[in-house]
Amino acid sequence: MEIVRTVHEMQTYSDEVRAQGSITGLVPTMGYLHEGHLSLVRRAREDADIVIVSIFVNPTQFGPGEDLSTYPRDFESDVHLLEKENADVIFNPAVSGMYPEPSLTNVYVHKLTQGLCGADRPGHFEGVALVVAKLLNIVKPHKAFFGAKDFQQQAVIRRMVTDLNFDVEIVTCPVVRERDGLAMSSRNMYLTSDERERAAVLNQSLEEAERLIKEGERSVDAILNRMRTMIQSKNPVKIDYVSAVDPDTLEPVTGIRGPVLLAVAVRFGKARLVDNRLVEP
Repeated sequence: MEIVRTVHEMQTYSDEVRAQGSITGLVPTMGYLHEGHLSLVRRAREDADIVIVSIFVNPTQFGPGEDLSTYPRDFESDVHLLEKENADVIFNPAVSGMYPEPSLTNVYVHKLTQGLCGADRPGHFEGVALVVAKLLNIVKPHKAFFGAKDFQQQAVIRRMVTDLNFDVEIVTCPVVRERDGLAMSSRNMYLTSDERERAAVLNQSLEEAERLIKEGERSVDAILNRMRTMIQSKNPVKIDYVSAVDPDTLEPVTGIRGPVLLAVAVRFGKARLVDNRLVEP
């Protein structure tokens, strides 16, 4: 497994493997890898000849007061895990390499970024879109792999790729969960044992909402009120949102008439946790 540190070296490598006819797959991460990330690496291993994992804590997607400086990092552990998964390359650039000068270019995907996490984290998705656009141009993968836990993120990236004619296939992989249903996230390490136990309510509320829909409930208000009541009973610091949206437009739905994305963002202690479930009535 190779570790590549510079943009130029990564571009040169990518050009060489493409010229050889190899199918390349990219798994973009911010490191501190867990089973959710590794499931993406395994899927990339199935679909591609060359698997490249980027590890880069991207400063442009963190807002003022967010956890950029304290975001968990453990590069040595990440290398060990990726060696076990037979990844071919780790792309681990410095911030100065990715952003050698203050960027005068933004990538803004309208509408899809206005609700859900976009409402609570202004500028976040512009930073995500910018860094992913840069990674796609640097690595030049045939396929890029993202997790469904960050549903809005992968929806934004899909639209950016379509609108800007990137020559890449975006592959979305299922949410990976702990035994009690909590979606795996690097930020779970912020939770105390008590907060960790209470946070399991997020998936439980999504399961309850799915049950209601499958049993015929069509009132969005009734479904969301039930979810909020369940979550509030576990005393979170704050509920940022509990929403039901169209999975294509991410706009709120007023009734259950087709597939619906149920999405939550809740703060327990220092951790802001997101989760979602796509439900077919």
